[in-house]
Amino acid sequence: MATGVRDIDIALLRAFVAVVSTGSMTAAARVVHLSQGAVSQQIKRLEGLLDAILFDRGGDSLKPTPAGQRLLAHAQRLISLNDEVVRAMRGADEPGEIRLGVAHDVAELMAPTVFQEFRRRHPEVQLTLLSDNNQSMRELLRGGQVDLALLAEREPGQGEELLLSDDLVWVGARGGEAPRRRPLPVAVCHEERCGVRAATIEALGHAGIPWRPIGHLGHLESVTGTIEADMAVSTFLANSVPDGLDVLREHGLPALPHYYVNLRRLPGANGDALRTLEDCIREGFARGEA
Repeated sequence: MATGVRDIDIALLRAFVAVVSTGSMTAAARVVHLSQGAVSQQIKRLEGLLDAILFDRGGDSLKPTPAGQRLLAHAQRLISLNDEVVRAMRGADEPGEIRLGVAHDVAELMAPTVFQEFRRRHPEVQLTLLSDNNQSMRELLRGGQVDLALLAEREPGQGEELLLSDDLVWVGARGGEAPRRRPLPVAVCHEERCGVRAATIEALGHAGIPWRPIGHLGHLESVTGTIEADMAVSTFLANSVPDGLDVLREHGLPALPHYYVNLRRLPGANGDALRTLEDCIREGFARGEA
């Protein structure tokens, strides 16, 4: 054996890549399922092993140093090779397809980079996306028609299920007149089982504000277009308000409930690819890209 050769623990590289992706030890800890202290120790071990400082710790978020930037591409290749070997040896344990259900109310939060990163790590696995209202997504998950589901719910998920805590807000055209009209024109999803639709109607009823639905809208694009034209107001999760629309804060509209974006897994579903997709989604939410 050659002298001076040092073996790198793949777990250290996973922690390193997670810190680069999220910009903090705390967010990275959620991605790699460790405590913040454990991630910090892993980064110190890796820096000691490579005799290099990998992060600039002077700012609000952790940025890779030139040495860290040089390591990143190598680390990603080593992790991919490690995972490829494990998949090859386990073979039939891995699914050929993963079905991800995304509730309509969460769809705007998902970034293409999440799926691009998953494809990079698992090019052999087909990722199929389904989108519908929250209630339908729950039923598909219970029935085994999806392996993972991203839901906007009134209760937080347990532990790593919880991705985001967010407010439901009123949204309208910039400088528009729709918020002042009575009955209030509201663009709501036409599906009776839509959770956000129910919360919106409930809030208006409790406040005694007369309103009328505008159109039979089932897609985000049609809702957004209706609002941009100042034909109606609507409700969105605060983090998913489309560009060009304003959050309405001073028009006497009723308070809306708090929501939680939860990642739910089909009971019994398992495998490296499924866990990788969960990690990619968590990384995206931690970066604010999803």
